[in-house]
Amino acid sequence: MNDLTPDAFGYSDGDVDTNRSSAVTLNELASQRLSRRQALRGGSALVAATLGGSLLAACDSSAIETDPAPTVSAGAAGAANAGRVVTLTGTATGSQAVSWTQTGGPAVTLEGATGNTATFLAPSVASATVLTFQFAAANGTTAATATTTVTVSPAALGFAAVPKNRNDVVTVPAGYNVQVINRTGDPILPGVPAYKNDGTDTNFAGRIGDHHDALRWFGLNAAGNARDDASSTRGLIAQNHENINDMYLHVAGATSPGGVRPESEALKEIECHGLSVTEYSEGANRAWAFKQDSAYNRRITPSTPMALNGPVRGTDFVKTPHSTAGTAGRGTINNCANGYTPWGTLLTCEENWAGYFRRSGDNAARTTKELTALARYGVTSSTGNYGWSTVTPADASNTLFRRWDARATVGGSATTDWRNEPNQFGWVVEIDPYNAASTPRKRTAMGRMGHEGAWPGPFVAGRKPAFYMGDDAVNEYMYKFVSSTAWAAADATATDRLAIGDKYLDAGTLYVAVFNADGTGSWKPLVYGTAPLDASNAAYPFASQADVLVNTRLAADALGATPMDRPEWTAVNSVTGEVYLTLTNNGSRVTGADTPSASQRQTNAANPRVYVDAPSTSRGNRNGHVIRIRETGDNTEALGFTWDVFLFGAGSDLDATNINLSGLTADNDFSSPDGLFFGRPTNASGQVKPIVWLQTDDSAFTDQTNNQMLVAMPGSVGDGGTRTVTNTTAGGVTWTVVTRIGATPTAATLKRFLIGPVQCEITGIDTTPDGRTIFVGIQHPGEGGTAAAPSSHWPDSQATGTAGATVRPRSATVVITKVDGGVVGL
Repeated sequence: MNDLTPDAFGYSDGDVDTNRSSAVTLNELASQRLSRRQALRGGSALVAATLGGSLLAACDSSAIETDPAPTVSAGAAGAANAGRVVTLTGTATGSQAVSWTQTGGPAVTLEGATGNTATFLAPSVASATVLTFQFAAANGTTAATATTTVTVSPAALGFAAVPKNRNDVVTVPAGYNVQVINRTGDPILPGVPAYKNDGTDTNFAGRIGDHHDALRWFGLNAAGNARDDASSTRGLIAQNHENINDMYLHVAGATSPGGVRPESEALKEIECHGLSVTEYSEGANRAWAFKQDSAYNRRITPSTPMALNGPVRGTDFVKTPHSTAGTAGRGTINNCANGYTPWGTLLTCEENWAGYFRRSGDNAARTTKELTALARYGVTSSTGNYGWSTVTPADASNTLFRRWDARATVGGSATTDWRNEPNQFGWVVEIDPYNAASTPRKRTAMGRMGHEGAWPGPFVAGRKPAFYMGDDAVNEYMYKFVSSTAWAAADATATDRLAIGDKYLDAGTLYVAVFNADGTGSWKPLVYGTAPLDASNAAYPFASQADVLVNTRLAADALGATPMDRPEWTAVNSVTGEVYLTLTNNGSRVTGADTPSASQRQTNAANPRVYVDAPSTSRGNRNGHVIRIRETGDNTEALGFTWDVFLFGAGSDLDATNINLSGLTADNDFSSPDGLFFGRPTNASGQVKPIVWLQTDDSAFTDQTNNQMLVAMPGSVGDGGTRTVTNTTAGGVTWTVVTRIGATPTAATLKRFLIGPVQCEITGIDTTPDGRTIFVGIQHPGEGGTAAAPSSHWPDSQATGTAGATVRPRSATVVITKVDGGVVGL
């Protein structure tokens, strides 16, 4: 039996067979009415009534007026789905006081219980469940009641699919509101002036960064002075800023006079990367307000001090002139997806970091092993993204620009030049959002790669927790990290949160996934000491566990991991424990001639498609897919799993036999899945049968629609069957691949919820614990334009659909709420 939950729109899955509501009873209603009368008449005997009675017995009947019994109605029986707002409407004639109480079914919290109309949020249920309610009215000496029922059915998607469009606004279904917050350049620290958005603004260390990506909500109590995981009305938004639209950051776009970048421009670009932490609270009419003077507000940039933790700390791989001991570094960059911990910290992940470094031309000063590692990670640029290393700073001792030049100097070393600086990146970074003075920690035990995310599996007391990760590049791999320490639930409320991170994240085993053709798979441990992860490996002789972790990709190659179609975000179904992974696309599934040999047909059962999607003439998996796994025994420590492909991306007009394998329609077709998120288990969207949100980062489908976000109600691994895919090369060579596919989606289980503005990517998503507010990242709108001719004007265009021709676009976050206050999506 469960008590009624005290928070607004709360609920429980337990059955309630006694009423524990704090709503006013009939006795209290009558007493209140009589108390007022007795005061007017000079006093009389007190009366009492029992629930359901229509006549009050008096101790002194001669002193009591007998009023006519009220006439009441509780309305007709109703029905609703979990997560939706239900309104109870009662009527009473001849009464002075009324109230609603719940008398049966899973407990809910009634809003407006002392009026004729009360509302509640339908609780999560696994099957149709009846809730009963009583409406009571009292009129002096008499009272009456009436009852009604509401049958609650399991959660269902509750909106009409949004049609595809290429408008310069965020489009959501009818019945929803959109608010824009945290635009690029918005000040987040006291004293920072408003953003002019004309290229003259400075001090991005005190402003919201660019290219909004993964985000996470961290609750605060009502006073705003402590962590509160249950809070849905006040909290912190921690969000990644992956990259920049440099054409809009400067007056006339980025400049490079004589091939040298101006210090002021480079500094602005660097500071636009990283993360932001901002405090928000819900106000009147569900509007969200920013607190600019919050002690929690913070920017973390590529220049912020960092600690290196785990097996790589202090090794020769990470020694630099900045930290000759190899224990510290500066900053985080190209932060894409994320993860979180139950002890209240954020895991942010460094993705495409390699291209920021200038490196080529120093082969003579490098060892063979170094050259192999640098090539495998793509640290080969002759300039580095944005040319930051070319800056000659006014302060000659300032190394914040020189560090991006990773060329080894002849006669130099790791502590005299910046040859090792790339090894400082590619990690999972743990951040405490509740402590703005804390130093983030890079968790090297979790491996170095193009980390797309690090999403936790279910935390079970006594079991070692796991975090699931993708390496976002074509033909890269899926990983999981299993801690060496079994989970102790008491650690979730520890106050030294980063110390708890030390406990669980600094030691453990990193695994890489192998997907077998029969629908099974295995996790291969990346552990030094046994061939091929030792000195006997001819391709790359490993020297230590630190070597394995710094060169995770090479270690995974050696173990025969399955190449995947750009492994991106991971998400975990909190009910089944199944792990979902977006595979965005892959344009290199066939190599060589138009009639390639079998070895050049680089497909596998988990990545089975090669095709052409016009107008492109490239041949590969242009639209991507979503794969899912279920650990053996539903155990995060398992070494085996089963898998299938949940959804294949495709246009609804493509060949249903070999391309549109999921049978997508115009209401749910998509391309290039990227962001991924299951409803939180604290509300109906994440209970019983959780919904999953799917975001796209696409260029193949933009002739039909801007990037989008869909929502699905998935089944489980194995709910579909096998499918044989026939692939054809440009030269007419065909071959078949047998794959495993999930159940075909329907209009009730997959639909389009949101379309973004022009040239944006939809990426980054979280909700408040109650599911009634959702936060979504809108990245790089107008990325194809120029300072003089922007190709989008969002978010200025959001209100009317248009804006001034020279208004520059900005990345931003949108807050989406349901007009009636229900759970978003249901």
